[in-house]
Amino acid sequence: MLALFFSQDNGKILKPIVWVLGQIMNAIFNVLNAIGIPNIGLAIIIFTIVINLCLLPLTYKSQKFAKLQNKMSPELKAIQEKYKGKKDNDSMLAMQEETKEVYAKYGVSQTGSCLQMLLQLPILFSLYRVIYAIPGYVPIVKNAFYPLVEHIRTTDGAIDFVKNSISSAKNFQGQFSNELFVKGDVQYVENTIIDVLNRASSADWASFTEKFSGLSSSIESTHALLSKYNSFLGLNISDSPGFMVKTAFVNKQFLLLIGALAIPVLSAVTQWITIKLSPTAVQADAKADQNDPTAQMQQSMKTMNLMMPLMSAVFCFSFPAGMGIYWIASAVVRAVQQVLINKHIDKTDIDAQIAKNIEKYNEKKEKMKATPSMNRYANMNTRSISSVASETSVSMEEREAELQKVRDIYSKKEIRKDSLLAKANMVKEFNEKNNK
Repeated sequence: MLALFFSQDNGKILKPIVWVLGQIMNAIFNVLNAIGIPNIGLAIIIFTIVINLCLLPLTYKSQKFAKLQNKMSPELKAIQEKYKGKKDNDSMLAMQEETKEVYAKYGVSQTGSCLQMLLQLPILFSLYRVIYAIPGYVPIVKNAFYPLVEHIRTTDGAIDFVKNSISSAKNFQGQFSNELFVKGDVQYVENTIIDVLNRASSADWASFTEKFSGLSSSIESTHALLSKYNSFLGLNISDSPGFMVKTAFVNKQFLLLIGALAIPVLSAVTQWITIKLSPTAVQADAKADQNDPTAQMQQSMKTMNLMMPLMSAVFCFSFPAGMGIYWIASAVVRAVQQVLINKHIDKTDIDAQIAKNIEKYNEKKEKMKATPSMNRYANMNTRSISSVASETSVSMEEREAELQKVRDIYSKKEIRKDSLLAKANMVKEFNEKNNK
């Protein structure tokens, strides 16, 4: 049978990632089912651990980059202070090149952390798709909805009840109005019904049983099997904590109330701990000079570090508890990883590594100095001219001498008018005129 409609992704990037993650989740649930504990909550926790272990190399590089960035920060601030208020073209290029030298010296890329984040984002989005739609990827769970789904499809008024009376149906109105559903495509209709029932609360199941007494046996057996899969520490993780709190007050179930409140609270606390353990949070917590260009960014990061755990708690109240379990498990795994990685990095001689990077960088500079000047100038644009100047010298005077040498070559007509060097100098001359 086809996977659930809302579980599928037609994008070129996410679709294969979602499929791979779905296979991993299915394998985990099959193993748990084989040993007699087919539990979705436990499967989510194991799934979270496996995925975070797969992402460990990226996590390590990200934390190492953050540690080195803390070491680089004083030098970067000194460069910013050196060129503070200077907006001319030469000063801006010089600042860029000196900043580039610092990054090269420490052996990291200026876009390193962004690249690692971009690599992880598709995986994180795909994770939510799998966890939010377990039946779409785990056939055992999907088959638990049968034969009830077939009974609903062939019973008068049952589909209308699912569409209009079950609270989760409001999230799938687009599917109910889809042409395939209107025409009665069997697979599409059944998948849509599963979509709704997968998000239905215990109260929805009770009202469904009351409305269609002729289907009571099928409804109760299906709900019982799904409750077995969704039961985790006495909680039905298909229900939202908000619904659990209401039920606990009505039925005076004290333990249910504690469990329902524990999920959003633990989600917020574990998120906060994870953020505090991250090296970037340490940098954001540091007191910054308000005149520093990075002070506002650091303040924004501190605000975000405070808001993210609170938002996590708020979302947990309205989402199925299974999503909250994923957030808690993910935060705990990341916190453990961060502690272990930080200990490993702290044992590493960062200063020795920096010294090695400096040695490599100096060797590269010496090779550049040994390269004949005319060969280097033959394939340059304005940006690369500045780059070569900064690599062969640190002082502004020698940089200007390099640029003047290029101007002299151009003025003596020793190069072709249509070469890149000629065009580069035309741009340079134009900028100089406009800056006067």
